[in-house]
Amino acid sequence: MSYQDHTLTDQVSEQNAPIGADPTGPEMFGHPKGLFYLFFAELWERFSFYGMRALLVLYMVNNLFESFANRDEIAIGIYAAYGALVYATPVIGGMIADRLLGYRKAIMLGAVLMALGHFALAIEHPVFFYGSLALLIVGNGFFKPNISTMVGTLYKEGDTRRDAGFTIFYMGINIGAMVAPLICGWLGMTYGWHFGFGAAGVGMLLGLIMFWQGSRSGVFGSNGLPPEPAVIKERVAGVSKEAWVTILSFLSLPVFGLLLFNGTLDLPGFGETIFDGSIMHIVMNYILLPVIALVLIYNLVKVDSVERQRLFVVILLTFFITVFWSFFEQAGSSLTLFAERNVNLTFMNAAQTNSINPFFIILFALPFSAMWVFLSKRRINPFTPVKFALGIAQLGIGFLIFAWSANYADADGRVSIWFLILGYMFITTGELFVSPVGLSKVTELSPKKIVAFIMGIWFLSSSFAHYIAGIIAKLTAVSGTEGEAATGMASLLVYTGVFEQIAYVAFGFAVLALLLTPIMRKWMHGIH
Repeated sequence: MSYQDHTLTDQVSEQNAPIGADPTGPEMFGHPKGLFYLFFAELWERFSFYGMRALLVLYMVNNLFESFANRDEIAIGIYAAYGALVYATPVIGGMIADRLLGYRKAIMLGAVLMALGHFALAIEHPVFFYGSLALLIVGNGFFKPNISTMVGTLYKEGDTRRDAGFTIFYMGINIGAMVAPLICGWLGMTYGWHFGFGAAGVGMLLGLIMFWQGSRSGVFGSNGLPPEPAVIKERVAGVSKEAWVTILSFLSLPVFGLLLFNGTLDLPGFGETIFDGSIMHIVMNYILLPVIALVLIYNLVKVDSVERQRLFVVILLTFFITVFWSFFEQAGSSLTLFAERNVNLTFMNAAQTNSINPFFIILFALPFSAMWVFLSKRRINPFTPVKFALGIAQLGIGFLIFAWSANYADADGRVSIWFLILGYMFITTGELFVSPVGLSKVTELSPKKIVAFIMGIWFLSSSFAHYIAGIIAKLTAVSGTEGEAATGMASLLVYTGVFEQIAYVAFGFAVLALLLTPIMRKWMHGIH
């Protein structure tokens, strides 16, 4: 699981917590009782998300597109587009919750859409496949940014329990992320895909029930209610604004489905149209990126020299985190296929290997936090750019270990699972160097008037990273003749060759971050 799932929403929550916060109410184990309802709601939601994700590429390659010669490329492209959209929609969902629905209604709507999506995915048919992914994308947009914001509203500003509360909540995220591939992966690859996807759906349903029960019991107090209750009831064309949000959410599903679709459709007025990811390419490179660039340039001109230099540092950090996630997000695609085809999986299957990263997150998160405190007390805590350089370098070491494994392959082109585990360990330690501190510094360095916008860009950096990750992962596509995929030494050399290139490029970006450290440190103007 990506530590970004915690750090992104944690920082958003801390920014928004004082607004309408109602920190009074019953407590449990020294924390607001509502925290534990949110803990289990998020745990089960992440169970559903990561359980489905662990199976997605394998399902496409081995079932849905099994007869296609280029099935790897199709599956990787769809997976990348899905990941990009999943991290783009929370920006919209958060805005709708802030201005209209309130957090509770947004979370409930998102949970219902995602539950429908997971259960639809259990029906093995292309129409249900694309429709289910669209439901998950839209539902995640409403659920993900708002449930963590709810955690922030449970504590008064300056409450010393806040960090501990988010740590508890964060552990729920990682428990769900670790357990899900083990259970859903086992069910899906042992008894059938629909069992694995169905289990993910059950997890989402449990998360929905848990949040609904918390709302019903009153443990959230007045937190998360619509900012202006009368406004959501206002009618437009005879329909309330609240109902319009739901209607438009369902009307948007075909749009997201087309962004994911790979194949040929007979469209009225256009005839037979080929969809191969080019629409997603246009949206990311010719619409979203230029708009972000123009807004950044506009704000760079408006701010004073200190703010401008700090904003340049933010842009550089966002660039480096995008590079990091672009390599990191091979986990759900090329690394999963590598595990299936070229790793001796002695005690887990390919889908279950997706639990290795969250396992190491749980193992190392608290020791890393203690380490930063220890280093700070001795005034030797590395500056943020140095941490980024070290984090990217460790990711490079992880991929170099994957690449080196080819030297120890057996006659069938399979390597020991310990290479996979050791590589993931270095990737995870790299993640802990960059992700927990990244957004904290972004919010600290950004001009106060545009903090929300910069946080939105940070969200979108993950979206761009998934898109780039797909381009990289397609280099590993090894499908051969129709219905068959290259295996053994043929696939091993392809995978490890790309992993080696990723390692060297990562080392290059790590060196670049180190070279830029003096000027970034100067432009941070006293911020560590």
